[in-house]
This record gives sequence, C-alpha cells and structure tokens, in this order.
Amino acid sequence: MTSAPRVRKAVIPVAGLGTRFLPATKAMPKEMLPVVDKPAIQYVVQEAVSAGLVDVLMITGRNKRALEDHFDRVPDVERTLKAKGDDDRLAAVQLATKLGEIHYVRQGDPKGLGHAVLRAKTHVGNEPFAVLLGDDLIDERDELLTTMMDVQAKTGGSVIALIEVEPEQISAYGCADMEAIDGEDYVRVHRLVEKPSPEEAPSNLAMIGRYVLHPAIFEVLEKTPPGRGGEIQLTDALQTMATREGDGGGVYGVVFRGRRYDTGDKLSYLKAVVTLACERDDLGPELRQWLGGFTAQLPA
Repeated sequence: MTSAPRVRKAVIPVAGLGTRFLPATKAMPKEMLPVVDKPAIQYVVQEAVSAGLVDVLMITGRNKRALEDHFDRVPDVERTLKAKGDDDRLAAVQLATKLGEIHYVRQGDPKGLGHAVLRAKTHVGNEPFAVLLGDDLIDERDELLTTMMDVQAKTGGSVIALIEVEPEQISAYGCADMEAIDGEDYVRVHRLVEKPSPEEAPSNLAMIGRYVLHPAIFEVLEKTPPGRGGEIQLTDALQTMATREGDGGGVYGVVFRGRRYDTGDKLSYLKAVVTLACERDDLGPELRQWLGGFTAQLPA
C-alpha cells in the first residue's frame, strides 16, 4: 500500500431537482430546506470544513442561486442585527459566510451523479478529494470523513462509507461485496451491486453519500457509458476502480456506526428535523415534553 497526498478539497453535487419535495422545491433548492434553523446544505459544508476541507466546490444547476446567496454576505441584515444588539443571530448569519472558500460550477445537462463529479475535474486536479451528498447528514459528534481520509491516505485508493441495514432494506441502497482486512478497521470492496433484492445481496452493508476518491476516477468516468436511468453512475465507475491495478486502484469501505440523518424523502426529513431539535439544549426539553403528550393522544 502507498501513501497518498492529504485530501484538501470537497465536492458537493447540488444540481438535483428535488422532485420528491414538490411543490416546496418549485422555486427553492431542496438543499435550502431548513433542518431546524439551518438549511440542510450548511450542515454538509460545516462537516467538510470541520474535517479540514476549506476548499469546497458545489456542482450546481438552474434555480440554485439561493445556495450562493446563503454563503454570501448580507450587509443590510448584519447591520440591522448589530444595531439591535442581537449578537447571537448576527453570529449565526455570519457563520455561513466564514466557513471557507466556496466555489461553484454548473453541471449543465443532468446526466447523473457520475457526470456531476466529472465536472469537478478541472478544479480538483490530480489529487484525492471528498464527495459529500446532501441527503445524508452526519452528526457533528461522530467522525466519518476524517476516518475515510486516513484510510485513503493509507491505501492510495478510493474509499466509500457503508452502514449496516436490515436485510429487507438493502434493496433501497447500493450494496458492497467486500472482505475484512486482518488488523484493519476498514474493508476491501470487490464489487458494488445497485439496489439488489435481499436474496441477491452479497452483504447488508449499504453505501451512503460520503466518498473519498482518487483522481483516477475522472479518467474512468470519462469512459463510463450511461447506466441505470440513462445516467453516468458513480457506482459504475467505482466498480471499475475496485478492479483497477496500479495507481489509484482499489476501493475500500469504512463502516459507519454513528448518528446519520436521512433527508432524502419527506418522512425521513421530518424524522431528522424532530431528532435534531430534540437533541438541542434550547429546544429539546420543551419539545420532548410536548411530543410525549402529543403522541400519547394519537390513535394506535
């Protein structure tokens, strides 16, 4: 195994249409939907920055201008809050602006996640990089990205995040056929199967939206034909990387057992909002008390 350069850059694809949340996302990016009092995208950017990735590239599309505005200065609002002496809200507003260097490039044609990642090639260059998808929020108290970066530096390959799911749930995910490595807390991935039936699944380890990729992925993506849904699939390119020999070859998995909040559909999003609100010191005590009484009155 070889030593790889340390990851410095994060790529966050945000060009999706958010059709599951229509009509709320008709005029607002799904990534701007609030999770308590911050948009979902801010949690993702904060995760990247906390892991030391202060160079962030968002792959955007049409009607995503609100994302850029959120991470920009708002002098009028800041002056108003400062004049009122509302220091807490002022700090909260300024936090998004101060997170790091955030860049934007448009995906253009919506050709899938693999195509979105490929649009980062010029910005990333010839160095490993992280990809964070906005549907998965990782609790700030749990380490995942830094662990994945350590594994990437140690192996020189690409690294995916995995979670254990119930066998009957595996058909909703990409699934990893893998083997343990003696003396290591990560696994070697041999094959990736997209949404297999429980009977066909090689394991109960499902992929979630965190990747640390070797730059050789760009060359592979350029040669990857459209797959499922007529789109260029990142999973297909990772399958090629898993069997690749030489520089950048190999795909490894980190099994995450911490707290993850899924905002990918309406019910999961609502659960994420309630869970995070219940865990906050300023909202949790009263909300938990109210929820106890409210749920007690609901029909079985």
